[in-house]
Amino acid sequence: MKQNAVIAGVGMTRFGRHPDRTLSSLAHEAIRKALDDAGIGIDKIQAVWAGNAAASLMTGQVCIAGQAILRGMGLGGVPVVNVENACATASTALQQAASMVTLGAHDIVLAFGVEKLYSADKRKVFSVFDGCTDVEDGQALRTFAFGAGGTPGGAGESRSVFMDVYARMTRDYMAASGATAEDFAEVSAKNAFHGSLNPNAQFRETLTPRQVLDSPPIVSPLTLLMCSPIADGASAAVIMSPKAARELGVRQPVTIRSSVLASGYDYTPAIDKLATRVSRAAYEAAGVGPADVNLVELHDASSPSELVYSEALGLCEPGGGVRFLREGHTRLGGRVPINTSGGLVRNGHPIGATGLSQIHELTVQLRGRGGARQADNKPRIALAENGGGFLKEDSAAIVVTVLGL
Repeated sequence: MKQNAVIAGVGMTRFGRHPDRTLSSLAHEAIRKALDDAGIGIDKIQAVWAGNAAASLMTGQVCIAGQAILRGMGLGGVPVVNVENACATASTALQQAASMVTLGAHDIVLAFGVEKLYSADKRKVFSVFDGCTDVEDGQALRTFAFGAGGTPGGAGESRSVFMDVYARMTRDYMAASGATAEDFAEVSAKNAFHGSLNPNAQFRETLTPRQVLDSPPIVSPLTLLMCSPIADGASAAVIMSPKAARELGVRQPVTIRSSVLASGYDYTPAIDKLATRVSRAAYEAAGVGPADVNLVELHDASSPSELVYSEALGLCEPGGGVRFLREGHTRLGGRVPINTSGGLVRNGHPIGATGLSQIHELTVQLRGRGGARQADNKPRIALAENGGGFLKEDSAAIVVTVLGL
């Protein structure tokens, strides 16, 4: 009988500005922490999935980032698979690594993600996000983000074009749900409180909804404090077969009950959006439903995304995201705390590392090691949703992972 892979150890750096650090130094820190957490040396690793999305543009490292990083840790001779999948890069590395362990190809593997995005050259940074769209069909992006005949007006120069995409999605959601800018400010303030308790978060100041609303406008209705900033950072997980975890005496292994990856394509009204379809598949594979989920980390590249994904993941009924928020279910102390880490808006978004940082947070919480931000609903089932890229009218890739004790 097939036995699902388990997470034996996790590690990450603090996300933020790290101008004096290299990709390798960031990755090494996260990997060493994950190995220490699992109680093993790097010599036990049988294969590696190495996530990075932007180094080819930001640092010039192409093709062999994983091999170059691991050579500096004394690891060679094992399979190293370099993974690039937009903002879903690290979660894709996890999904692929866990699949190979569950299928029996390996017993002990490593998945990590690392990114350096901060640069004095803003155009270089924004070019990374430009490349996460279909560059051969720029008209589709322009039509969606700016409307027929619309113009970018600074997109790609003073801001990421994805802020225009998220603003369009937000306006559509407001029209359909009755959500207001005040609701989005409440999401930002909630996650700022969560992030204030997380030592790995880039920004740890608490915020009021008024401060969020009064922050500089980006693209209506989004303000600065509703948008995720970039970051440098790394995250990692050691994944094992249950047999290896038992033999090595791993403490508190967390089961990867399912991890489902799917890609976007041309969306039609008759087809559910990608997040809904992937989450349904993940629930089915895990043998659970949305009502069983106690804790969620989701991809809030902008704060309104939390409300949109609360509905898409089935945590509340369609159109119920605003009420779900207002009733307090999504904050610490609520029924299903969302983004106890602070989410992307407070952690920042180092593209190639974000997905595994979500797994880090959920693993810490399931083990009861969250400290001041520990969810008090005794979580046993947790879900991570990590999406990336843009294809016509939807994400280009989404990974939904269900973890359990």
